[in-house]
Amino acid sequence: MPLDKDSVQKALGQVRYPGFSRDIVSFGLLRGIEVTPAGKVTVGLAVTTADPKIPKQLYDEIEAALKAAGAVDPEIAITVTVPKSAPGAAAEVKLPANAGVGQIKHIIAVASGKGGVGKSTFAVNLACALARSLSEQGRPNRVGLMDCDIYGPSVPLMIGLSARPEMEGDVLLPLENFGVKVMSMGLLIDADAPVVWRGPMIMKTISQFATNVRWGELDVLLIDLPPGTGDAQLSIAQAMALSGAVIVTTPQTAAVSVALRGAAMFEKVGVPILGVAENMSHFEGPDGQRQYLFGQGGGLKVATALHTELLGEVPLDPAVRQGGDHGIPVVISHPDSNAARVFKSVALTVLRKLATAS
Repeated sequence: MPLDKDSVQKALGQVRYPGFSRDIVSFGLLRGIEVTPAGKVTVGLAVTTADPKIPKQLYDEIEAALKAAGAVDPEIAITVTVPKSAPGAAAEVKLPANAGVGQIKHIIAVASGKGGVGKSTFAVNLACALARSLSEQGRPNRVGLMDCDIYGPSVPLMIGLSARPEMEGDVLLPLENFGVKVMSMGLLIDADAPVVWRGPMIMKTISQFATNVRWGELDVLLIDLPPGTGDAQLSIAQAMALSGAVIVTTPQTAAVSVALRGAAMFEKVGVPILGVAENMSHFEGPDGQRQYLFGQGGGLKVATALHTELLGEVPLDPAVRQGGDHGIPVVISHPDSNAARVFKSVALTVLRKLATAS
């Protein structure tokens, strides 16, 4: 079947901009597509970058995508504009090779859309469960947790960290506990200091967490997203090469509807949904009977609507709350509890999905 402009554009939609999760079409980089009656394909692209490797990588990936679609000897023209520093701007800082997220195999967003569903508690326990699972498999503990909830950073409290991160030159060194490397605004400000910032300042901080932190070589970096689907969440989804997202919800209808809207954002930017976790699913009494205090089936409803998997149902367990308050996650403090078993199961499922997708 001969190629046309639509099929060429569809092929180009598979090419992602280096370091980003967005493709070159949605990024608006295309400047023209021509297909002659004889089937000759010509593509024009315009990029703004100071990195000479990016145009070469784009050229190779575009050529491969077009040939896979059936184009023979496509012509690819890439116009490169080198950005100029504004007058008086500070000189560019050359970061060490192991700063930033470049040596991380998989980056996963943990999102809810709605606040109050225990997303940060889930992210902390999942990170610890991932670290333990990798260790039990004989693999190094290489897990990180980036707390991007700038206004309400609770991760340091929940994972038992309170010291200030050290600096090496212009690079922050993450703190570590229970085999998890952590960076959070909560480690950089006083506990009772309010964060009264506008959007640009928040985005700059999140950008620095991604570029000026020495994460090193990690198998998995979890990003604890703030609630909502605003600029911060969208920019993270667009700017980082996310391997997927885990959606956290509670059973009640209000949480389900917001979780679905939050998940829609990831679908729009081409980030796969790895699955849905239902938090505070039920309370189990001393007699073993389950009480569904917040309703039942919300997580399954979200997973079904998103055509993905229900990763697990985390019970309402006082030990989970106590672990968060005392800085020892339930996965560590009560590893044989039902809640810890669910987190462990979710971690193993996530690792399996990442391995399959690699």
